[in-house]
Amino acid sequence: MAQDGTEAGSARDDGAASGALRVVGTREARGDGAASGALRVVGTREARDDGAASGALRVVGTRPVRHDGAASGALRVVGTRPVRHDGADKVTGRALYGADLQIAGMLHGKMLRSPHAHARILSIDTSKAEALPSVHAVVTAADLPHTPKGHLSNLSHWNKGLYSTKYLRDNILASDKALYQGHAVAAVAAANPHAAEQALELIDVRYEPLPPVLDCREALREGAPILHDDLRTSTLGDAPAGPTNLAERFRLESGDIDKGFEEAAAIVDREFHTGTVHQGYIEPHNTTALWNEDGRLTVWSSTQGSFFVRDYLQLILDLSDSDIRCVPMEIGGGFGGKFELYAEPTAALLSRKSGRPVKVVMSRDEEFVATGPAPGGYVRIRAGARGDGTITAIDADLVYEAGAYPGSPVAGGANALIACYDVPNVRVEGRDVVVNRPKAAAYRAPGYPNAAFALEQAIDELARKLSIDPLDMRLRNAAEEGTRRADGLVYPRIGLRETIEAMRDHPHYSEAAAGPNSGRGVAIGMMSHGGGRSACSISVNPDGTVGLVEGSTDIGGTRTSIAMQAAEALGIPAESVHPAVVDTDSIGFTHGTGGSRVTFATGLAAIRAAEDVRDQMLERAAALWDAAPDSLRYEHGVIRRQAEPELSITFQELAGRLGETGGPVVGAAAIDVARGSGHSYAAGNIVDVEVDPETGKVRILRYTVFQDAGRAVHPDYVEGQLQGGTIQGAGWGLNEAYEYDDQGRLTNGTFLDYRLMTTLDLPMISAVIVEAPSPAHPYGVRAVGEVNIIPPPAALANAIYDAVGVRMTELPMNPTAVMAAMGEAAPTPS
Repeated sequence: MAQDGTEAGSARDDGAASGALRVVGTREARGDGAASGALRVVGTREARDDGAASGALRVVGTRPVRHDGAASGALRVVGTRPVRHDGADKVTGRALYGADLQIAGMLHGKMLRSPHAHARILSIDTSKAEALPSVHAVVTAADLPHTPKGHLSNLSHWNKGLYSTKYLRDNILASDKALYQGHAVAAVAAANPHAAEQALELIDVRYEPLPPVLDCREALREGAPILHDDLRTSTLGDAPAGPTNLAERFRLESGDIDKGFEEAAAIVDREFHTGTVHQGYIEPHNTTALWNEDGRLTVWSSTQGSFFVRDYLQLILDLSDSDIRCVPMEIGGGFGGKFELYAEPTAALLSRKSGRPVKVVMSRDEEFVATGPAPGGYVRIRAGARGDGTITAIDADLVYEAGAYPGSPVAGGANALIACYDVPNVRVEGRDVVVNRPKAAAYRAPGYPNAAFALEQAIDELARKLSIDPLDMRLRNAAEEGTRRADGLVYPRIGLRETIEAMRDHPHYSEAAAGPNSGRGVAIGMMSHGGGRSACSISVNPDGTVGLVEGSTDIGGTRTSIAMQAAEALGIPAESVHPAVVDTDSIGFTHGTGGSRVTFATGLAAIRAAEDVRDQMLERAAALWDAAPDSLRYEHGVIRRQAEPELSITFQELAGRLGETGGPVVGAAAIDVARGSGHSYAAGNIVDVEVDPETGKVRILRYTVFQDAGRAVHPDYVEGQLQGGTIQGAGWGLNEAYEYDDQGRLTNGTFLDYRLMTTLDLPMISAVIVEAPSPAHPYGVRAVGEVNIIPPPAALANAIYDAVGVRMTELPMNPTAVMAAMGEAAPTPS
């Protein structure tokens, strides 16, 4: 994801001040009123010059972010559209993905998986498999370390205190119970994949099937099957005394909720249900492991965070960090789903037992039944507003399905309910519930779409009850700088209001929806990007190019967005920066590519490393001219003597003379950006649909998506993020969901049956970039990669209501669901 899942930042070369940004784009406007790729830029306030909101950044290092190399409004690289650095290798097939790796003596691993959704494991007999000549190793949970139970403290994404090392190991290879269909119970390494599959058939596992529980509300009922005898509820209030399926319960509150509803002239109270959905990445999980004779483990994998792989492995396998080297391969999509470990520990165990490298590539069927999807859940929301549209209260209950082990993104759902609107009286209760499904994982804005599906429909319904335009309703209540959320976060400068205004002023909103049974819906979404640690180093080459080394997996263009920021700081072309994503031995700790953090956070590290290079280049020029470094200035890649401006030397010229001024120049930086520092961003949707009253099929007629990118580093990448996230959100809204039978067996675990959106399902999606520069970044960058998936399900639901007058309260809104809703809404014949 460029701008990473984080893309941001755009500026022109004519010196337009950040407070006077204009329209960026060169392609003709289309007849639908939105330029195809002709991006609109909105924003009126200048970025601050201190480079970071007070308290927003915690930086390891000594040099502050400076602005002398690229003054705000005078950017030369950020905002342009260079060819991506990895483009040639990827379009020619030279780029190496995990499944491409070949090592001498390599074996192939396969995993045996439980056919039951809930079963006690009575015994596992692997003797017949081990007797096959082509089989070199067989492992079960007995081969995992059994060190004392611990906790993942700073590693797990959600519910950190609940996610124990035992649970983590059991999700790799089940020990006492299989907790979902597809749960791995054993693995083999053989000379080829066919022999490994044959060996799996010879492993004899005796199960005692147990009744499964698949729905979060059923899991909370008295007498429901219990998944974990040792699970106790984490809560500040009352909790069940014994074993439970309720892993966590929390509450966010502000104001007086009863008073808020007393002041309301209109109240909406509804329940919503959302299904389990898969991230839909094309490349399956894969890994190759070599546990060498010297005791050191090397792992190659397609991952969104090589340091997370290393740290999870040291916990699971009871090793130290220095025992493990993780090498990130190119990644064929992740969207959050490639943070979790599935095959890496198993491949490592097989390699240690066999003394050979072992590669495991999961099948598509395994991807569906055994990896982490986004969770389904239940949302009840009650919202009230005064006659003028001011929202007075929001009261909500969220129950999310964590899957087999604790840790759903229910906290993200709670954030979604408090992110967009300035509401004085709020109560949000969240519950994290285990069920017999695969352990939930991240998926682009984890937890947010479920809750926004409910909230944005409630806002739409309130607007209709009060006869207020739905965008005016949102503008009246929009969060802005200074808004304090129910969790205590106070927003710095954000661009939500500008985004809604851009929606209101766009031709798509003013032009009438076409045809019978057609309708228009709007929705908005917002979240704060992740923080975390990033490291970067930059070395200067004699020809004036630089090598940039960083540790953030490139999911969709972040090599380029990071390189562009370094180039901006150095005053050299983006093409003169050669970026490389390296292994855990070659760079300092870097958090994963998720939370839409990379272009912002690793970009800041690259800027700081570039400033280190600039300082050293000033010292070298000073030595060359026998001058004091503070008598020189560095501007746009040229060093000049302030007293004699005609005396100058370019970055490229000086790079060729480093040998005579002291040798190589290498700059480095490591930063730690505080999470929750409020670098929030927004996305809005306007969508027109047509609903077939005979079949319930929903056809999307027109789609325009808007987003505050702060400043678009590479506008083409930003536009791609807006379109890609919107497509995924639309699929979540109309087509996608896991379907299980009553025994917990997945019935649509292929791309033939699990219905992803295709080009035949969508019109061209018009993308509008809004720019309200972030005060916490020297170039105004914000993140764009995740938030765009949040509004589509709600926007589509609101459009369906506008078309046929029925409220859709369940996802997906496929033809069967739409017909059922229209049938319930139809008047009963007399």
